[in-house]
Amino acid sequence: MATMSIGKAWEEAVAFVAREATLLFPVALLFVALPGLILQEMTPSELAAWSLAPTASTMPAVPASYWLGLIVAVLLVWFGSLTLFALALRPGISVGEALRLGFHRLPVLIGTALAVIGALMVVVLAVVIVMVLLSLVSKALAAGLAVLLGFAVAGVALFASVRLMLLNPVVIDGSAGVMPSLRQAWALTRGHFWRLLAFILIITILSAITSAAAQAIFGLLGSLVGGADAAQLAGSVAGAAISSVLQVYMLVMIARLYRQASAA
Repeated sequence: MATMSIGKAWEEAVAFVAREATLLFPVALLFVALPGLILQEMTPSELAAWSLAPTASTMPAVPASYWLGLIVAVLLVWFGSLTLFALALRPGISVGEALRLGFHRLPVLIGTALAVIGALMVVVLAVVIVMVLLSLVSKALAAGLAVLLGFAVAGVALFASVRLMLLNPVVIDGSAGVMPSLRQAWALTRGHFWRLLAFILIITILSAITSAAAQAIFGLLGSLVGGADAAQLAGSVAGAAISSVLQVYMLVMIARLYRQASAA
C-alpha cells in the first residue's frame, strides 16, 4: 500500500499554486465559479426554500430551464476540474492543451458518473423493495427500518465518494475507459479511507466558513451601496470567488495525493 501524506500534498500544492496561479485561477473562475454562480441566480426561491427541508410532498414545480441549466453547469464544472487536473499533473502543459485534453476525456468522466449513479440506484431500489415487503408484515417495523436503511444508503454513498476521490486525476492522466478508470481509482484509495474522509471534512468546513464570511462581509458592503439586491449579488460573487480559490488548492492537493498513491 502506498504512503499518502496530506501534509506533503499541502506543501506541494501551496508551492505549485504560487508558481502557476496565472494559469489555474482564470480556469477555476471561468469553469468552476461562474457556472455555480449563474446556477445559483437561476435557482427559484421556492426550490431554495424547499432544499432546507426537503420532502417529496412539498417539492415545488421547477421549470425545465432550471434542470437544463443544472446539467450544463455540472458539465462545465467537470470540464473545468479535468482541465485543472491536467495543469496540475502535466508540468509545462499550456492552458489550451489542458482544455483540449479535458474536453477529450470528459465523456469518460460522464460515463463513470452514470455508472456510479446506476449502482446507487440499484441499491436504492433494493432498499425500497425491502421496505415494501416489510410494510406488508408491520408498518411500524417498516418505518423504523426505513430510517436505518436511509442512513445505510447515505453511508454507502459517502464511502463510494471517498473511495473514488482520485477518479478525476485517474481519468485525465490516463487513456483508459469507464470501468478501468473506476477500478484504478478504487484501488488507489485502498487503505486510505479515514485519512481522505478527514481531508474532505476539513476542506468542506473551511470552505463553508470562509464562503459564509465573504458573503456576509461583501453583502454588507453591497447593501450600503445599492440595497438588498446589490447585497445579494455582492455576497454571491464574493462567496463564489473564495470557493474557487479553495477549489484550486483542493484539486491540486488531490492531484498530489494521486501522484503519491500511483507512485507505488
